[in-house]
Amino acid sequence: MDTRRLLRTGGIAFATAALLLSGCSGQDGSGQESNPDASPTSPRSSGSRAADTARTLEPLPRQVPAELRPYYEQKLVWKECDVAGFQCTELRVPLDYGKPEKSEDLRLAVTRKKATGPGGRLGSLHVNPGGPGGSAVDYVQTAAGVGYPVPVRARYDIVGMDPRGVAGSEPVECLTNEEMDAYVRTDVTPDDQGEVEELAAAFEEFARSCEKREGRLLGHVSTVEAARDLDVLREALGDDRLTYVGASYGTFLGATYAGLFPHRVGRLVLDGAMDPSIGSRQLNLDQTAGFETAFKAFLKDCARREDCPLGSGGTGEAARRLGDLLEELDARPIGTGTPRRLTESLATTGVLNAMYTEYYWPRLRSALAAARNGDGAELLALADEYYDRGADGSYGNIMYANPAVNCLDLPAPYKGPDEAEKAVADFREASPVFGRNFAWTALSCTYWQTPPTGEPRRIEAKGAGPILVIGTTRDPATPYRWAEGLAEQLSSGTLLTYDGDGHTAYVRGSDCVDSAVNDYLLRVRVPKDGTRCS
Repeated sequence: MDTRRLLRTGGIAFATAALLLSGCSGQDGSGQESNPDASPTSPRSSGSRAADTARTLEPLPRQVPAELRPYYEQKLVWKECDVAGFQCTELRVPLDYGKPEKSEDLRLAVTRKKATGPGGRLGSLHVNPGGPGGSAVDYVQTAAGVGYPVPVRARYDIVGMDPRGVAGSEPVECLTNEEMDAYVRTDVTPDDQGEVEELAAAFEEFARSCEKREGRLLGHVSTVEAARDLDVLREALGDDRLTYVGASYGTFLGATYAGLFPHRVGRLVLDGAMDPSIGSRQLNLDQTAGFETAFKAFLKDCARREDCPLGSGGTGEAARRLGDLLEELDARPIGTGTPRRLTESLATTGVLNAMYTEYYWPRLRSALAAARNGDGAELLALADEYYDRGADGSYGNIMYANPAVNCLDLPAPYKGPDEAEKAVADFREASPVFGRNFAWTALSCTYWQTPPTGEPRRIEAKGAGPILVIGTTRDPATPYRWAEGLAEQLSSGTLLTYDGDGHTAYVRGSDCVDSAVNDYLLRVRVPKDGTRCS
């Protein structure tokens, strides 16, 4: 069972978890009614009406308050990392920006790969791979710092900072590995009242365990605070403006920065964009439709293959065959060659993981064929990757940081299980196979112990320089309409469209996308608004 639906970036052959959203039908968290003119990919709209009703994120004062000057004026001490060719340091920030003089300090992990030349150095290029909960440090050291285009690495120091609560930066922890194994097996498609109560109890126990272990931190891991940390790092690095590439949830972080500090925005690339004006209910319903769009693309491709385990009778038949398999697993989990068995919830997670990139589609065909023959090992491996579970049974921090940030950033979409149950029909309309899973998963934040501090906000960032927003037409995790919504809100937003599959677009094989981003980062050449790549 996923704590909430995660998003993963697909660039540079490196998948890192991103965001899980929660939702239901009807009104979203910002209060607007659904749009009857929505795209066929979703029964609801996440477009301009949400942006029109949400309040605007107001910028912070230009002048840094005196009590924050010691943080902005700190000198970073760099040392060689364990990974050759990279430098590491720690950034000191206040736990509570509202009371910095009374607050304890947090130490945030930072890494960089210095510009290699030739060409004059353009400054620091900050990157965030998504999440919330994805490690920017790991991403820089394994992907961006070695895989970004050579001209970009030649002229920028590639910088990554783990946001507060993530990986090397005061990581949130909630369960033991054994407890997490049990948690992800929990049935998130309850068939009766007893299973509803079991699911609610699992969510509540997870939330209480997080509060017990991390109470002091849980109220201060919001995206607004992470954006403020970015500004402290920008100043400590000696850059007048922030240059940034954010993917998936990283677009929400980057857009939030732009809204708070429009006068300090340099070149911002927001790839696989989120729409910050939409409430949690509508976000998850949109995302459900996004996964359905990606799933249909997989089924269409699968039907052309001789090894397709779901038949060649069209997407309807294939979806029914997968649904039948999941129902069988709900009744009778199958073996995996280990003490762990493949349950319906784990199998669903494995399938959804493969929707993030079309490069996983052959692997998914093989895993589904094996599962239909009684071997669940391959689907379990896909689920384990999604949950960041190692071969030794240990879990990474992302599954704890993710709900900690999400449940703080937006109010919960449901007041209780009854509302989740009422939402199932609308979610199944958005995705007949995955709708129940998404509808019930959205219940998780209902039991979170720390009250939310955020709400849906329109981000305009008036006064900022050109901001490049990228949307992929069949992106499962950040539906294309979200990129349209963000680009429309930003006063200087430019939309670049990738007509393709998978999650995010930069450095994923499109020369058109890569050239446009590189020209923007290196020469401040912004593509014409509405440019399409394939």
